[in-house]
Amino acid sequence: MTLKISVIGTGYLGVTHAVCMSALGFHVIGVDIEPAKIDSLRAGIVPFYEPGLEELLKQELASGRLRFTSEISEIADSDVHFVCVGTPQTETGLAADLTYVNNAIESIASFAKPGSLVVGKSTVPVGTAARLRQRLLELNPEVDLAWNPEFLRESFAVEDTLHPNRIVIGVVTDTAEEILKAVYATNLAEGVPWVRSDLATAELVKVAANSFLATKISFINAMAEVCEASGADVTVLAKAIGYDPRIGSRFLQAGIGFGGGCLPKDIRAFMARADELGVEDALAFLREVDAVNLRARKRMIELVHADLSENLQGKRIAVLGAAFKPNSDDIRDSPALDIALQIFGEGAFVTVHDPKAMTSAALRYPTLAYAPTIEECVAGADLVLHLTEWEVYREIDPLVLKGLVNQPIIIDGRNALNRDLWVGAGWHFRAMGRQTL
Repeated sequence: MTLKISVIGTGYLGVTHAVCMSALGFHVIGVDIEPAKIDSLRAGIVPFYEPGLEELLKQELASGRLRFTSEISEIADSDVHFVCVGTPQTETGLAADLTYVNNAIESIASFAKPGSLVVGKSTVPVGTAARLRQRLLELNPEVDLAWNPEFLRESFAVEDTLHPNRIVIGVVTDTAEEILKAVYATNLAEGVPWVRSDLATAELVKVAANSFLATKISFINAMAEVCEASGADVTVLAKAIGYDPRIGSRFLQAGIGFGGGCLPKDIRAFMARADELGVEDALAFLREVDAVNLRARKRMIELVHADLSENLQGKRIAVLGAAFKPNSDDIRDSPALDIALQIFGEGAFVTVHDPKAMTSAALRYPTLAYAPTIEECVAGADLVLHLTEWEVYREIDPLVLKGLVNQPIIIDGRNALNRDLWVGAGWHFRAMGRQTL
């Protein structure tokens, strides 16, 4: 018998998971309380940009295996219920807001059939799953709960879901594990590592992984500050230490730091949970990781002052990039937009370009100016900032752009441009952690 799957929540994680589960051959129903989302998905339109996802959505809708609804009661026939709702940072502190997760469990309990399995995928503070399982059993004793953290990367979400580099499950019973093995049978046949743990460990795996990655990014950004002060080159430093297999080269690209909807909120929620558990000293280093990350943005403002003027009033500055990372339209906690807004706040006229994120950026930050092309963005600029490492920016001909700007000054906030090419074209070129040419 082919399992029937429900996915509760059709945000970034939920849509991706629902579509990919359908692509693996399951009958899937996606559920959300926002009718506009459901209407969009039924029409084959993904309300955000993720390479390959919309094409796969249309394919799976046409297959008849995938459908979407705003009626939670329609999950009653499902065998497995994946909880993929958001856990944003609370408005009053660092902790995660678990309102959506709590509500999802309450709703599922009312309609889940006997023997079905609820599987949490949302990132939650350690201890949440055990509490939710107890509540679920109180409401519906014939249903079990497991935890199965997600590790997908934005702009690689489809690949990471269909072909994960590991599958981690937190379970209490063998039956729950057997159900999840049936869900991930295709992946297991491909040899994907399978890690069974208790509920608490499964919850910790995701936040521990994100905390490690955030630490690595902040480490190389801290080294960039030291390199600037000493005349060293952070790109060569990163290359050299990256050859050490204990360190590796990934996430060692110095720049303006991390953003998005995961790393910042996850490490802050992790610190908040450590405080609640009485082990705040164990994660004290994460406060400095967060501080270094935010300091990288401040450092970019300092470089703008150094290369242009202490007084930015009336200066025209072009910003290349709005999304927090390339191949995404996600502007949540975007370092690029944070920097653009700070510069705007000092009186500069700021124009932003991004291949995919300008619509969402303009809706949220209408005070900034936006240009549909790179050329229009930089026209008459006194300084150009490269803040999101889209491939299209690496392909720019700096000689052509030189003829459009007021002053040929560029600061590469991502250490992704060819410095020699820009300097050869007559630009004053600066990158974080490197000597200015």
